[in-house]
Order: sequence, then structure tokens, then C-alpha cells
Amino acid sequence: MFGMGTTELMIIMAIVLVIFGAGKLPQVGGALGKGISNFKKGLNDAGEVEIEEVLVETEKN
Repeated sequence: MFGMGTTELMIIMAIVLVIFGAGKLPQVGGALGKGISNFKKGLNDAGEVEIEEVLVETEKN
């Protein structure tokens, strides 16, 4: 994944654990998941707007 091996991922996870602590990790994970979900939803909405614009232009011609 992204050219990183298992060792690199384990080191990153250890650093995150030290920075946030074990108690905050579920909150951080939840916030990250919600952020990714909102980002994907925004991309889908933008795609729908483009499709609607093309349909309106096609109907005008």
C-alpha cells in the first residue's frame, strides 16, 4: 500500500498511539471515517451536478 511495508506501517501506528493515547484512538478513527465518508459524498454530489448540467445543455440544443 503506497509503497510502504509492514514495518513502516507498524512504526506509524506506534507513533499515532503515543501521540493520541489509547483512549482517544476510537474518537480519532471515528472522525477520520466520517471525514472520508463526507468527502466521498461530496465527490458523488459534484458528479451528479455535472451530469445535470450536461442534460440541461443537451435539452437546450
